[in-house]
Order: sequence, then C-alpha cells, then structure tokens
Amino acid sequence: MKRLVVVKPAYFRRLLALAIFMALTLGCSSDSEDPPPPTQEEDITFDDVETAFSELQMTVGINDFSLKVPGDLSWTFRAIVPELSNDEKVPLFVHLHGASGGNPNAHKSTSCYMEPALEDTKAYIISPNGGSNQWYEPINQSQVMGLVTYALKYWNIDPDRIVVVGYSDGGNGSWFFAETQPQVFSAGIPMASSYSTIGTDGAPRKIDTPLYVIHGENDDLFPVEETESWVEQSVEVGSQIEFVVAPGLVHNEPCEYVAYLKEGISWIKTNVWQ
Repeated sequence: MKRLVVVKPAYFRRLLALAIFMALTLGCSSDSEDPPPPTQEEDITFDDVETAFSELQMTVGINDFSLKVPGDLSWTFRAIVPELSNDEKVPLFVHLHGASGGNPNAHKSTSCYMEPALEDTKAYIISPNGGSNQWYEPINQSQVMGLVTYALKYWNIDPDRIVVVGYSDGGNGSWFFAETQPQVFSAGIPMASSYSTIGTDGAPRKIDTPLYVIHGENDDLFPVEETESWVEQSVEVGSQIEFVVAPGLVHNEPCEYVAYLKEGISWIKTNVWQ
C-alpha cells in the first residue's frame, strides 16, 4: 500500500499564509462616480479554526457542527458528548463512516452501531464527514487529526484512551490511522475492511497499535480470506491483532455489527487499557 505523508495539526498554520486585502477606491469621472469594490474578508487560518472549535456550544448528547477551514473547505462532524462529573476524563472514539459518494449526512450514521455499542461506555464520539474522498487522503488526514487535536485540548478526554473505529472504507481508514498515528490512537476497530499489511518489498508490516478486526463471513465486496491473511501475516511479525469473523454477515449490513463491536470495546478495556 502506498504510504502517505500525514498532515499533522502542528503544521496547520504553515499551510496557508494570512492575506489581507484592502479595498481600493476607484477614481471619479466628471460624469459619474463608480462605487468602490467590496472589501474582501481575511483568509481564514487554522488559528481561526481552533478558536471556533473552542467556542462550540456543546450539550450532552448529539451535536452537529460545521467549521470553515483554509482552502475554502469545511469540517463537518457530529460530536456526541457524555454526561461528566467535575473534571472526569473519558475515552474518545473517532468514527469513520463507510464510502457514501459525498453524502452530506454520512457522519450522522452513529445510531447504526456506534451509539448502541457504546451505551455502557462513558465516552466522547467524533464522527467526521469524509465527503467523496478516501480517509487516507491528505484532506481527510488534516480533518481527522485536526479534530482529535482540538478535542484533546478543549474536551475532558483521556489521551491514553483514543480509539479509531470504522466500517468498509471507514474500516480501511481505521487501519490507516492506527498504523500511521500510534502515538495518538491506543487501539483501532476496523470492520468489513480491506487493508493490505504487505509492504512494497513484499514483507508484512508490524502495526504498533493494537487492533480488533471484525469481518463478515460472507462479505461479498472484501473477501474474508484476504483480510484474514493480511492479519495473520502482520501478527507473525509482532502486531497485536484480534481477528473475529461475524457468521453469515455480508458487506452491506453495518448495523448488524453492534454485538461484535461491543465485544471489541470490551477487548480493548481488558487487553489494552489495563
């Protein structure tokens, strides 16, 4: 798999320089006076994005937001907030939705498996919208890592308990972020995924982040045998990966993964966070 350079939030403010345009007043003719051109707004910076994030009006339960970011883009995401006591710090689960062809509401699919799987776990959930881009593309690397960075700074999150979870394309994204950001994610739960652990040299890669990989037995898009082979080869070189087959499930049944996702969360609590 082609390795990508990860765009980290620490470098955001270097991406775009601040440009300030002053309105110019046009000269007047003896017959008429033309109005001056409109004043252009200052280009948004990632300092502005951080300020906007810090000022989000968060309430317990579901919150949907969209933040303007440099490049005339937006980060659109759902944040689910637990009820906390005092300065209690809790886990953060980052949910990456499956491919949806740019569906503007794809990030709102948390009721399918994320919310029921976490009903007994006090945690924040961030569910960004990846648009029509793959999760490993730089535009989404910037969004995911930016949101995680700001959440860590402004929310009551335990930095040692951050998990990336996803289904299908989101499952592939979970593999990717778990592999490339082991200093951030304590664990990953890819579901119905297809992510090669074989390097360009033909040798399997060790993934430092523990993974709980769930796959439907009858997945008709990503064959279970292929994913299992990649898991086994990565385990042979030292990866900590639990592979679970969901009997009878095909690819387009994400809501049927709730029980398996619950088991994965329990596995993380017992085998990773202890």
